[in-house]
Amino acid sequence: MISDADPLRPYRVRRERLLAHMAAQGGGVAVVPTAPERERNRGTDYPYRPDSQFYYLSGFREPEAVLVLVAGATPRQLLFCRSKNGEQEIWTGFLHGPEAAAERFGFDEAWPIEELDRTLPGLLAGQPALWTGLAANPDWDRRILAALASARANVRTGIGAPRTVHEISAELDEMRLIKDEIEIALMRRAGKISAAAHCQAMRTTRPGRFEYEIEAELLRVFRAGGSQFPAYPSIVASGPNACVLHYVDNERRMADGEMLLIDAGCELDGYASDISRSFPVNGRFSDPQRDLYQLVLAANHAARAAIRPGNDWNAPHEAAVAVLTQGFVDLGLLAGKTEDLIETGAYRRFYMHRTGHWLGMDVHDAGQYKVDGRWRPFAPGMVLTVEPGCYIRAADDVPKAFRNIGIRIEDNALVTADGCEYLTEGVPREIDDIEALMRE
Repeated sequence: MISDADPLRPYRVRRERLLAHMAAQGGGVAVVPTAPERERNRGTDYPYRPDSQFYYLSGFREPEAVLVLVAGATPRQLLFCRSKNGEQEIWTGFLHGPEAAAERFGFDEAWPIEELDRTLPGLLAGQPALWTGLAANPDWDRRILAALASARANVRTGIGAPRTVHEISAELDEMRLIKDEIEIALMRRAGKISAAAHCQAMRTTRPGRFEYEIEAELLRVFRAGGSQFPAYPSIVASGPNACVLHYVDNERRMADGEMLLIDAGCELDGYASDISRSFPVNGRFSDPQRDLYQLVLAANHAARAAIRPGNDWNAPHEAAVAVLTQGFVDLGLLAGKTEDLIETGAYRRFYMHRTGHWLGMDVHDAGQYKVDGRWRPFAPGMVLTVEPGCYIRAADDVPKAFRNIGIRIEDNALVTADGCEYLTEGVPREIDDIEALMRE
C-alpha cells in the first residue's frame, strides 16, 4: 500500500520497476525527455505541461529536462535539468537546479541540461541497448541519434555501444495502464471537481445564453477546485452543434426547446477526467428528448454492467450497441432486424464512435486495446470512459421531432475486483435529478 506521506515514492517505485524490466531484458540505458516548450505567438508560449511519460517516472514539472536510467548490477537514476539562475527566475519563476532536484525527487545524480550532449555518449558506452522514444519529436530524434552515433564511433577503441534500440513507450504504456492508489486518488478528485463544474453548468443554462457563457462556468469551477488545466478543449454544443462530435467553437446562442451537450473535464496534477452530459436548455425534457435520452442512459447502464475482470475491452461497446440499435428501431429511426443492423453497421448513422477509451494522464490514455489480436481483458486498476451517445442530424427520412438532437452520457469507470466504480457520480444522470438540479 502506497502512503501519501511520501508523495514522491510512487515515482521512485515506477523507475525501479522499469529498471528491473530493462535488466531482465539484458540491461541498457533509458533516456526519456520531457516535452519542449511551444510558442503560441510572438513573445508568448502555451502554458507548459510536462511530457506524460517523463512526468510518470519523475514527478518533475520543469521544462528542458531529461531522465536517464542505467540498468545493470549498479543501477543509476539521473536527471538533467536547468541550472539555478536568479535572473531567469525573476521572469519565469523558481527553478530547483540540479543539486536540489536530485535531493527533492530522489535521483542518484543530477546534472545541468547543458551537459547532456557531452555526457550522454559516455553513458551509452559499453551498454547493450538504448531505450527511448522515437518519431514523436524530430529535434529529439536528431539529438539522441547523434549521441548514439558518437558512442558507436568509439567501437574501434574496444568500447562497446548499444546495438539495439527499444521503443520505451511500449513498456511505459503497459505500466501506466494499471493505476496505483495515488493515481486513483487523483482521478477521484479530478472527477469530483469536474462533476461540480457540470452541476454548475446545469444550474446556469437557460435560453438566450451563449455557449461560451456556460464554458466560462466550467472553467471557473475547474480552477476554483484546484485543477491546473482543462483536460481538453471543452465542448459546449447546443441544438445542431451537438451532432458535431468535436465541436469546440462554443459561440452559438442557445434557444428554448433545444438540447445542450457538454463534454468537459479538468486535469489535476497531470491526471484527466472526462465527463459528458446532455440536458434541455430550458430545464424540461420534451417527450422526444426524453425518449432519446432514456435510450442513451440505458446504453450507459448496459455498458457499465459489462465492465468487470474477465470481460474483454469490447464487451461494454457491444452491450451499448445492442441497446442503442434496438432503440433506434423502436423509435422508427432504423428499420430491420437488430442483429442485421449491427452486422452491417447501419446503426453507425446515429452512433458512429466507440463506447470508451483508456483514461489517465492523457485523455486518450496509454495502453493497447488488443493483445496478440484479441481484445484485452479488464483488470483491476484500469480506468476507462463509458460514453454511449446518439446524434440525429436533420434529414428527410428522420422524424422532425428527433432532428438536431445530440446526446452523450459519459462517465469514468475504475475497474475493481468485482465490477467497476464510477468516479463521476457527483453529476446526475437520471432525468428527474437533472430537472430538479436545473430548477435550482
